[in-house]
Amino acid sequence: MNETAIMKALAPLQPLLDDPHVAEIMVDGYDSVYIERQEQFEDIPTPFRDNQHLTEVIQQTAVALGHPLGAGEWMLDGRLPNGSRFNAVLPPVAILGPSLIIRKFAARSLTFDDLIRFGSLNQLIIDFLRACVEGRLNIVISGGTGSGKTTVLNLVTSLIPPNERVVTVENAAELRPSPALKRIVRMESQPGNASGEGAISMRDLVVNALRMRPDRLIIGEVRGGEALDVFQALNTGHDGSMFSMHAGGVHDALTRLETMVYMAMPSLPLLQVRQQMAAAIDVILHQERMRDGRRKILRVAEVVGMQGDAILVQDIFKFQETGMENGRILGQHIATGYIPTFVKKMRAANVSIPMSLFTPQ
Repeated sequence: MNETAIMKALAPLQPLLDDPHVAEIMVDGYDSVYIERQEQFEDIPTPFRDNQHLTEVIQQTAVALGHPLGAGEWMLDGRLPNGSRFNAVLPPVAILGPSLIIRKFAARSLTFDDLIRFGSLNQLIIDFLRACVEGRLNIVISGGTGSGKTTVLNLVTSLIPPNERVVTVENAAELRPSPALKRIVRMESQPGNASGEGAISMRDLVVNALRMRPDRLIIGEVRGGEALDVFQALNTGHDGSMFSMHAGGVHDALTRLETMVYMAMPSLPLLQVRQQMAAAIDVILHQERMRDGRRKILRVAEVVGMQGDAILVQDIFKFQETGMENGRILGQHIATGYIPTFVKKMRAANVSIPMSLFTPQ
């Protein structure tokens, strides 16, 4: 990776890259440039002369990243020196012209206090998550693109005791583990060359991670066949693990996980897949980017177990919307009054979890 060459290639976008309030830069053809700034999308004047200019920027960046485009290679998903994600697509794959998106890596990691200030969650949910981590529950964080899943996963991992051995597996390194975690191994999948040789898949990494004696297994995002390996790990003693995934809701997350496992091993009976999932997952936390641009945890639910041939889920906390004011959604996070079944097990293990957390306000 040639950092100087990358900076030179991305010079037209440098003002946006330097702006700490810009979270993402999106270019859909040279004349359609827009950004996410302070949780709002806005169109900006294009810094590109034409599509040829934009193509040159993408190609020069790709070369500097060590993954030249062209000659059958039309897509690139890479990481800039500062950790920002760089994704680009060129014609003929990009029908309407070259496209790129840069998801910037924030200079400062967000804290739970930041999320409280943003209204993403409240102290009740933080205290609950702290108890879940201490009690070694398996946690899934679901949400759509740009909903803040990685931010929440980072914060939940920060609750892990510093003396535990943590192994992280990611398709593209986005996690920012707490510096307090001293015994940590981080792994990232690799695409291989143009012929696919040398590729290291997420499944390869998950299988290898299980040989590394992890106290906690953290998967940046489960999106394919590695779901089967993850569930086998969670059902064989790797408690206290966690992962994120794309989903439109709690039940959608379970359905998508079913599909991932089935695609990895079609011979598995659906009931057996669901039983494995129900035994492996303790808590699902679902987050969304709301229509006002702000990100909120909408549901925190327990995976209770099986009810017939279906997985039973119960909400523990939820966001209750009350209205709109000055373009912003109003509401609060509340306890539903449901007491999770795992509370008795946690208390038997001397994990402190106040029952007042579950009292409806």
